[in-house]
Amino acid sequence: MFRNLLKTKYAPDYTLLTVIFMLLIVGIVMVYSSSYVWAEYKYADQFFYLKRQLLFCSAGVVAMFFIMSVPYGNWRKYSKILLLICFFLLLVVLIPGIGMKRGGAQSWIGVGAFSIQPSEFMKLGLIIYLAVFLSAQQKYITSFKKGFFPSMILVFAAFGLIMLQPDLGTGVVLVLTCMAMIYSAGARLLHFFGLGLIGVVGFVLLIASAPYRINRITAFLNPWQDPLGDGFQIIQSLYAIGPGGLMGLGLGESLQKYFYLPEPQNDFIFAILAEELGFLGGTFVIILFMILFWRGIKIALEAPDSYGRFLALGIVAMLTIQVMINISVVIGLIPVTGITLPFLSYGGSSLTLTLCSVGILLNISKYSKM
Repeated sequence: MFRNLLKTKYAPDYTLLTVIFMLLIVGIVMVYSSSYVWAEYKYADQFFYLKRQLLFCSAGVVAMFFIMSVPYGNWRKYSKILLLICFFLLLVVLIPGIGMKRGGAQSWIGVGAFSIQPSEFMKLGLIIYLAVFLSAQQKYITSFKKGFFPSMILVFAAFGLIMLQPDLGTGVVLVLTCMAMIYSAGARLLHFFGLGLIGVVGFVLLIASAPYRINRITAFLNPWQDPLGDGFQIIQSLYAIGPGGLMGLGLGESLQKYFYLPEPQNDFIFAILAEELGFLGGTFVIILFMILFWRGIKIALEAPDSYGRFLALGIVAMLTIQVMINISVVIGLIPVTGITLPFLSYGGSSLTLTLCSVGILLNISKYSKM
C-alpha cells in the first residue's frame, strides 16, 4: 500500500523552499555583520565566519536537494541503523581525548579542521525512528505499557546521554519535540501529567546538581544582581534590542558586536538583527518562521500516510521549538539555554542537519497535494 501511495508525485512546496532560502540569505548577511569584528580580532580575517558559514550553507543546500529527491519512505528502512549510529556518536563524544569541550559542554567531535555535534544528529535520527514506531504502534499509544512507555524510554535514553555532556538546551528541544509527536499520535493526557510530575522533579534536580544552572536561573530573574557575570549576556542582549527601535541602527551599525555581546554570530544573532534592522526586521524574520510552521503543518496534514505525518510533524516541531526558545532567551523571557536560531545562527552541524531535515519535509510535500 505504501508503494502505491508514493506513485503519485507533485511538485515540492515552493512556498516553503522560498522561505528557507530567504532565511538563509538573512542568516548569511547577519553572520557577517555580527561577526566581522570578532573575526578580525581572533583570526585577523574579517571574513572568517562568513566563509565557513557559506561553506556550511552550500553543503547543507546540496544535501537538502539530494534528500528532497529521496522518497521519504526509504528512511523507514534505515531508521534503526541511523538511531544506533546516533547513540554510538553520543557515547563516543563522552570519551576524553575524542570529545571536544566548548562552553563547558563536551558536545563536539573534531573532524579535521571542523567538528560535528552528535546531539544534532540524534534529534533527526530519533524523529525518523519515532515516526516509524508511532505509525506501526499507534493503536497501542493509549496503553502505557505497550505504547507510551516504550516510546519514552528511547527519548529519555537519548536525553540522558546528552545530559552527560551536559547540554540541557538540546536535551529539552529533543524531549519536547518527541512529546509533541507522541501526543499527536493520541497518547493520553493522564500519562503526560504523570510524566510531567516526574519531569519537574528531575528538572529541579538537574538544575540543583550544577551551580552554573542555578546561576542562570538567578541571572534570568535578576540579571543586574551579577551584571558582569551570569547576567552579562541577557543585559547586553537587551541593550542591543532596545536601541534598535522601529527601523534599527542600520545594517552593520551594531554597537553590541564590538566585544560587548560574546560571539554574537551564534545564539544571540537575533539580538544583533533587532539592533541593526529594528522591530520591522525582527518581525519580518518571525513572519518567515511562522510561514515555515504553517507550510510544515499543512504538509504533515496532507501526507499520504501516518509515517509521513509523524515525520513531518516531528521536523516542524523541532524547528518551531528551537525558534521559540532562542528568541525567548534573546528577549529575556527564559534563562540562557545555548540553543541556536535555525538557518540564521553560525554553525556547521546545526545548519547542515537543519537543511537535511527540511529536505525530508520538502520530499514529503511532493506526495501531499497542497
